Amino acid sequence: MVKDALQDVSPAGFIVLRFAIGTAALAPFAARRRASSIEGVRSRAFLGVVVALGVALTAGYLLQTVGLQYTDPSSAAFITGLFVVFTPLIEVALRRHALRRSTVVAVGLAVLGLFLITGATLHVSAGDALTLGCAVAFAVQIVILGRWSSHFDPFVLNTAQMGALALFTLPALAVTGPGALTVRAWTAIVVTGLACSALAFTLQVYGQRHASATRSALLLSLEPVFATATAYTTGHGLGALGAAGAAVILAAILVEEVAER
Repeated sequence: MVKDALQDVSPAGFIVLRFAIGTAALAPFAARRRASSIEGVRSRAFLGVVVALGVALTAGYLLQTVGLQYTDPSSAAFITGLFVVFTPLIEVALRRHALRRSTVVAVGLAVLGLFLITGATLHVSAGDALTLGCAVAFAVQIVILGRWSSHFDPFVLNTAQMGALALFTLPALAVTGPGALTVRAWTAIVVTGLACSALAFTLQVYGQRHASATRSALLLSLEPVFATATAYTTGHGLGALGAAGAAVILAAILVEEVAER
């Protein structure tokens, strides 16, 4: 839906409108629950977390949305899924612990899978490179949520991070403009704003109160499986080599999952 919509609307226009709709949908619920966490909302910690989440999400969604204009949905989904590898790497860097052997193996497999999914060449397209950067940004967001999600109400925190994302994307929108807001574009904006932002993001914030950042990344990594299945139905599936790369990336995820257990 997003790839089709981007033939009309600009990436910045899509992001701002999508997350503005998501923020507006959650605002009434966040306002009701704000009273129970009023001191937390007023704290510097809350502001710092929201800004950090907003910056990470802005970088991630701009890179992903622009990258999607230059690569197919299946490749984009699996490259984005590499956040499952970057998440433990960032956690290790922050905590200054040695890498687990399983993480080294998973990184190696993920790089091999990325090599195959991009055509088994040393050439990485602009879309693939941008999407890889988005995977790093999403990993940062997962790590931040893993550290702070239990400190604040999920509705309040998600509403704030989505609002920050929409706000931080406005400069890009001012440069590129919104593009053509067709029916196709509005359909994708509304569906992703309500289902993928307001609903799914709130579930993620709530879920990360009870799961580690690495475990959360592993569960979220099922996204490319669903994306690829959907892409095949619309004629955007991976070829044989790409499918092999996708399988290797899933193997990397499995290695981390077994080690985490």
